Amino acid sequence: MSEQEEPARGLGDDGQRAWINLVKVLLTLPGALESQLLRDADLTLLGYMILARLSVVPAESLRMSEIAEMANGSLPRISHAVARLEDRGWVTRRVCTGQGRRFTIATLTDAGRAHLRAAAPGHLATVRRLVVEPLGEDFVRFGDAVERIVKTLGLPTEILGSMPGS
Repeated sequence: MSEQEEPARGLGDDGQRAWINLVKVLLTLPGALESQLLRDADLTLLGYMILARLSVVPAESLRMSEIAEMANGSLPRISHAVARLEDRGWVTRRVCTGQGRRFTIATLTDAGRAHLRAAAPGHLATVRRLVVEPLGEDFVRFGDAVERIVKTLGLPTEILGSMPGS
């Protein structure tokens, strides 16, 4: 019997408990993080992550496709998020051409950098309270385990610089 033909295996009691708790975290944690950011910085979690990523890359600029890859989002979703940041003066976008291709570059502005710097302490405090402190000594091991899932999903694992609030 091939792997695809193998009957579905149960997770067992411990596995089922672990899975249900992981799903609860996956469904609840982003909203909890975003609530704090919206309340304190008028910024979505995706918006924060975009600003943070731009703050640590060369020239504080990325192609929209690179932002979409980082956020595991579609180009239209990322374009909408970046447009909201641009409306607030936190990023600029410019169309570039090269090698017969056209692409859009997003760049962090001074105002965006300042807003990110102001938002980072509150976000980091929330991350510490909701994730780092409950995991304690297991935090780094948990991160290593999650990285294996990230790799299995085919997502990039490299980290460029130290993102604010990380």
